Amino acid sequence: MRLAGLQRVQKTVWALFLLTLPVTSFPYFPGGVGGRTEVRPLSIYPLIILLIIYTLPQLFTHSTPRTALPLGAFVLVALASTVLAYTRGIDPDIGISVTSRAIRMTATLFLGAAFYITVAVIPRTPGDLRFALRWLYAGFGIALLWGCVQIGYILFYSPEYFDFVEYIQGFFSVRGLFETRISGMTYEPNWFAEQITFLLMPWLFAAVMSGFSAFRKRWRFVTVELLLLAGASFVLIYTYSRTGYVLWGLQLVLAFLFRGGRKTGRSFNWGAMTRRLLQVGLMLAVLLAVVFVAGSRNRYFSRLWSYWTDENATGSYIQYIAVSQRVAYWETAYRIYEDYPWTGIGLGNYTFYFEETLADRPLYPTPELVYKFTPAEGRNRLVVPKNMFARILAETGLIGSAAFTSFVVAVLGAALYLFLAPERDPRYYGLAGLLSLVVFLGVAFSADSFANPNIWIVFGLITASMQVYAPGNGLEPETAEYAENAEFS
Repeated sequence: MRLAGLQRVQKTVWALFLLTLPVTSFPYFPGGVGGRTEVRPLSIYPLIILLIIYTLPQLFTHSTPRTALPLGAFVLVALASTVLAYTRGIDPDIGISVTSRAIRMTATLFLGAAFYITVAVIPRTPGDLRFALRWLYAGFGIALLWGCVQIGYILFYSPEYFDFVEYIQGFFSVRGLFETRISGMTYEPNWFAEQITFLLMPWLFAAVMSGFSAFRKRWRFVTVELLLLAGASFVLIYTYSRTGYVLWGLQLVLAFLFRGGRKTGRSFNWGAMTRRLLQVGLMLAVLLAVVFVAGSRNRYFSRLWSYWTDENATGSYIQYIAVSQRVAYWETAYRIYEDYPWTGIGLGNYTFYFEETLADRPLYPTPELVYKFTPAEGRNRLVVPKNMFARILAETGLIGSAAFTSFVVAVLGAALYLFLAPERDPRYYGLAGLLSLVVFLGVAFSADSFANPNIWIVFGLITASMQVYAPGNGLEPETAEYAENAEFS
């Protein structure tokens, strides 16, 4: 009885963990555990409980997933680089101590690893994986409904309605809403778009294209995944996220091209692939038309094509579309790497090296850089690369970059193994994993926080799927497909 009660608690907390993933800037965080940062995942609370009652005990009684080994190596290298940084006499000239940055960044890295390990070890059967997907969808179903509420003030703007929605938003996020873009339950529109395209859509696209569903019930070809995909695509439009649009279209094309996976014993059919390519071309033309019509309603988005017709346009194209500051951050990160190529400068120390390493250039065409270099009371002058690859290269050097790349390659290997499996279910998880990894490459160019759970949840689900369907796990995928009573076995 006691064991059964503990399992029910585990399932409940696991469901809450997945349900709360869309909330990433929760306002009610103690200052000592991230209450002064932008990234504040609500899922940390159930994660702590899961670590105590499930994850840590499992690590002592079961083997660790092999894909976690290169991640462990990366954590060790990052810690060594951070300790080594203390020998360089870094000057904390922006009012932030080196120690506080080291503690915070180390904590976020351990938090990310905890997200990954927890998600990787909890699902142990096909039923567990379906359970996880259902609660992930439930959380995003709520977030998408809230996004639809926000769309109302874009289509039919009313100050009273906007103020009311923003008041409710204050219970989910530390930041207010944008009058011309929606943010869901996140910090800003780009975060919401990243959630939709990275944490949700790969599983939906793969399900629609493969015929898989995490639910028993369907209405002919209509599944919960198809309805969610349509709703997520509609809501994504009003984030007006340029990266989100690109990643959405890319997943659609790839999922369509590789739908059905590899059929055992069949040779490659060039005729079928040619037809698919023509169909993809037609879809892209329609998508571009939709993007142009929708994007024309938003000045920020329409900058992508209005540069050549805007009489008030000044500077270069990348300055006009507000990308020049990102290029400056990335370039500076690479210059730091060139100065410290092997071990980097330690976690969190990019901000201390930024000003002295930034290439000589006029700052006035890039307002964000002017803002960062202008001292003012209460102003946050913290600078980050806003690119995960650039951050890892600058702060952990070649050794850390090699370890992290090994981790990503290991996850890619798991996704490929699943995708090439003869059974439908593992092929579904493989296709979703490959789509997720493609999206990760795009997302990593605009985000660099280890505390953001998206990457760790996705990589954890891919690893868990590999663990479930790998040879020698004692399960037969075809017969265990609906083993709904086997969760947390």
